[in-house]
Amino acid sequence: MTSAAEPAAPYAGAPRQPDHGPDQDVPRTITSPATPGDRVFRGVLRLAGFSVFAIMGLIAFFLILRGSDALRAVGLSFLTEQKWQTAAHNFGIAAVLPNGLLIAVIALVIAVPVAIGTAIFISEYAPVRLRAALVSLIDLMAAIPSIVYGLWGLFFLQPRIIGFVRWLANHLGEYIPFLKVRTGDIGTSYTSSTFIAGVVVSLMIIPIVTSLSREVFSQAPQGEREGAYALGSTRWGMVRAVVLPFGKGGVIGAVMLGFGRAMGETIAVALIISPNFKAITHILENGANSISALIALRFGESDALSLSALMAAGLVLFALTLLVNVLAGIVINRSRSGAATAD
Repeated sequence: MTSAAEPAAPYAGAPRQPDHGPDQDVPRTITSPATPGDRVFRGVLRLAGFSVFAIMGLIAFFLILRGSDALRAVGLSFLTEQKWQTAAHNFGIAAVLPNGLLIAVIALVIAVPVAIGTAIFISEYAPVRLRAALVSLIDLMAAIPSIVYGLWGLFFLQPRIIGFVRWLANHLGEYIPFLKVRTGDIGTSYTSSTFIAGVVVSLMIIPIVTSLSREVFSQAPQGEREGAYALGSTRWGMVRAVVLPFGKGGVIGAVMLGFGRAMGETIAVALIISPNFKAITHILENGANSISALIALRFGESDALSLSALMAAGLVLFALTLLVNVLAGIVINRSRSGAATAD
């Protein structure tokens, strides 16, 4: 009488699997030993990741150290004072920071619709032969130096946009208060304004938002695309029902990254604006400012306390930009994944 065949013993190096009983269907854990090459690769990746935190920490430590004298001199009034008189210990960023935010908001209002429309066209409508050229063109726009945008805005855009700005002030200023110009209908009243600076900065963030949005749109699940077409949808209907909902999180993250880029823009803004230290309530009027432009314009003529004040302003900008980028990363990581939507 032969006995029942016993199951073969696992090989010596196999990990022991827990006993879940005969009636439980539990996936088997598959492991593999790490080779020396894997350990080296993981170590290099960990070192690269930790180096980013180390660099950011060193930047923050440097700004805190160099800006501590100014912060001790004025205290919390640094965040509420609208003047910049370092000799009299009367300075702050209460006007400069909102003005910089306003430039960034104007840039986003202009750039986001253009960028999203361009991304949809490239990923869904452009001929295949044309897509590579359009992607290269967008990447080339991102590689143009800031000073080139600033010079273009100062010498080419500004003289040609004054007529449009005057039209906005004359026809819409009566109904929209922040479009009103209070200094008369002369040419210099409309130059070097917050609006013109925002237009130039918008051209600089369009490539960022376009590139990230296009990448997200291109990863929309093919099965859902085909399902929309099978139900009789048009191409635009498919884009609205599949592509845009799929890429919503990525687009939000791209917009936030563009906002951080706009907040930190320096040279282009410094070339265009006429600096002042008053809160901007009329964006078409002459006069604007931002923290980055303040640092660039005042750095060369600063004494020890003024330099410390500029470092403190840079610390505020660094913290705000870091916060925006962290929020953008969280939104992107929580965005919908094509792998989780369809098998």
